[in-house]
Amino acid sequence: MAHTKSQGKTNQKANRAGQRRGVKKFGGQKVEIGQIIVRQVGSSFHSGPGTKIGKDYTIYAIQPGIVKFFQKLGKKIVSVIKN
Repeated sequence: MAHTKSQGKTNQKANRAGQRRGVKKFGGQKVEIGQIIVRQVGSSFHSGPGTKIGKDYTIYAIQPGIVKFFQKLGKKIVSVIKN
């Protein structure tokens, strides 16, 4: 038989900081090579021309230009257009 009552909240981990996900550069903004455009869990946004997707689904610019968001076949796509 257990000698302690169930701990509940006291046994759980402390509060942790959020992971700062979301859109970092919006449509029409300038980006340089390597700048992060979107941090996400899973592929809510897909990588388009001028962008690549990292192993944690982060979308980043591979060329300098202007960010553009659009939809194609029901998928949200992020691209970078040279200016």
